[in-house]
Amino acid sequence: MTNWLPKLDQGNGPIYIRLADQMEDAIQQGVLPAGSKLPPQRNLAFDIGVTIGTISRTYSLLHERGLVSGEVGRGTYILSREEIAPQASNDRVTASLAGTRVMGTLPGMIRFDSTAAPDIGQGAILADIMTGIMTDHPSDISSYTRSFPDHWSEAGAQWLAYGNWRPTPDSIVPTLGAHAGIMAVITALTNPGDRIAFEHLTYSQVSRAAGLVGRRTALIDSDEHGILPEDFERACVQQHPKVAFVMSSAQNPTLASMPLDRRVAIAEIARKHGVWLIEDNLYGAMDKKSVPLIAELAPDRTFLVDGLSKAVAAGVRGGWVACPPHFAQRVRIAHKMITGGTPYILAELCARLVLSGQAEAIWERCRAEISAREEMARTMLAGHDFRSHPDIPFIWIKLPEPWLSATFKNAIYEHGVLVDDEDEFKAGRSEKVSHRIRIGISSPGSREEVRQGLELVRTLLDSGSAGYDSIA
Repeated sequence: MTNWLPKLDQGNGPIYIRLADQMEDAIQQGVLPAGSKLPPQRNLAFDIGVTIGTISRTYSLLHERGLVSGEVGRGTYILSREEIAPQASNDRVTASLAGTRVMGTLPGMIRFDSTAAPDIGQGAILADIMTGIMTDHPSDISSYTRSFPDHWSEAGAQWLAYGNWRPTPDSIVPTLGAHAGIMAVITALTNPGDRIAFEHLTYSQVSRAAGLVGRRTALIDSDEHGILPEDFERACVQQHPKVAFVMSSAQNPTLASMPLDRRVAIAEIARKHGVWLIEDNLYGAMDKKSVPLIAELAPDRTFLVDGLSKAVAAGVRGGWVACPPHFAQRVRIAHKMITGGTPYILAELCARLVLSGQAEAIWERCRAEISAREEMARTMLAGHDFRSHPDIPFIWIKLPEPWLSATFKNAIYEHGVLVDDEDEFKAGRSEKVSHRIRIGISSPGSREEVRQGLELVRTLLDSGSAGYDSIA
């Protein structure tokens, strides 16, 4: 075991990245030789005065860079140059932008870190539609998309409809998925330096992408029912955000859904302070409740976003934005500028999927598969504190003492299972701690694989301090 210690005052970025950078340099220079054992996480945390969660993230990042290996019960060891994967480069900027997810994974890992639509055989349906498009429009697919046929907008209006509300086709912008649509709205409405309001825990890839283009983050408190209106107003008064990103139903990762009175309050506060709202309904559309969308309550201020990645296939990167009056062209131009434009074959595929009823049929089959997996998870995780929904492809589970989120993520990784720790969903530097992980149940190829992964998760959850000590 080495006696070398990193220094907190050296390097740039978050502490865990600075520590990982210093340790990588020490490995490259031979100060930390191949085969040596890194200190137990709690020991190093004590020695340099940081939390064990910080050290856990540092070790996880070293693992992602291919510099170390860990074995349950034995500790973390530095790999030799011959063992280090060729792709493990000094790509520190990429690591800081990518969040806490493992960039590359080994074959055979159980992917509980994704919520893509399950494979229910939709490939054959997609192949038939693609063949038809290439037969019917050979010249269109060989050129750039310069026009937007009316049925593309009609498909978007149909897919974004919710309850008794339906956007008008002239408000619709086809996009390269929900994320691209959100970023198109942000770039169309804001300038570098402007603030975007997010919940402390949310789909943080939007906040990271917004930061990459120079926007700043304003954090808002929430509870089990979603954004707290009083804290949203506080943020509006104190930090003056131009835009707020909200997930009113089946919030990712907490599964919170706002009651009607809270949605009304959020809409009124946004209108009072001149804040635009981006309502991400990617998971909310799966929750067949009748509570009106914020887009229905405040159509003059709300951009509604949805796509096909969770309901049809993640590889079909298609989506739509429903815009307030007179904003569609502005968002369409912003989308083209930041993405290069929508490929004809993708927009036509998405439109045909929706208008033919195939998208809804695939979603019904996906929903049945997700519901069966969620029922299995509820049974296997019984006795633990978690949130789930029969139609939503992830579970938000509270970790028992003494588990920390990042520590559990690292421990279950050593058992061949990938999960998301709570830090993956932090929109900014937040001191709030929930001690939870998110388990996505839709991506594994079979229910048996889901069962195997859940068994490993359950075993580690139940192991208490013995499991905690085993990774020190």
